[in-house]
Amino acid sequence: MLSKSDAATGKKEPVVIKKYANRRLYNTETSTYVTLEDLAQMVRSERDFVVFDARTGDDLTHSVLTQIIVEQESRAGTQTLLPVPFLRQLIRFYGGAMERMVPSYLQVSLETLTREQDRFRKQFANAFTPHGALEAYQEQARKNLQLFEQAMTMFSPFGAKLGAKADDANPKTETAEPGAGRDKAPLAPKPPASAGDAPESDELTSMRNELAAMQARIEKLAKTKT
Repeated sequence: MLSKSDAATGKKEPVVIKKYANRRLYNTETSTYVTLEDLAQMVRSERDFVVFDARTGDDLTHSVLTQIIVEQESRAGTQTLLPVPFLRQLIRFYGGAMERMVPSYLQVSLETLTREQDRFRKQFANAFTPHGALEAYQEQARKNLQLFEQAMTMFSPFGAKLGAKADDANPKTETAEPGAGRDKAPLAPKPPASAGDAPESDELTSMRNELAAMQARIEKLAKTKT
């Protein structure tokens, strides 16, 4: 016979739920009909139950728990716990070589999460306090700003213009044209520009050079004849 301490610490037997042909669920402990939401509340309060077919006695616990999950996932305004990629991957495991290992793996993972949930709650609580939230926001803002500055540096459309302005600020000196012969006429000297004169164009400079070359040839011919 169990002592009081053993009775207090001992785990209660699962509640027997009978499912009838009309899909109604009957709680044999409270002698009342219950809904899937009532069963979900029992699970949350860590009160285990088993479901049997009232006519055949078949164990329907797995299918009823699955129905509860489907109902919770489809409920509007609630956070879904099974993301679409997870559901797709889970379906792929059916009939595969890993099918036998998946239940054990998921069970161990959930048990680990259950053991660590207190630590996770504390971490989340600290993260979402006013001070913790402000620090997290500032850190994320700094990261976003750094990424933005890097992107602007790499992809700025004004990079070429800035480079062109730098070249204009430091113009390259032009070298004299090579191959100047002995007979080539010297360039005509430019007249001193007054304060109001506009800068001379390349076309005028070319014309002056041609005139100077013609004048040099004429003077050379004149010297030859004399």
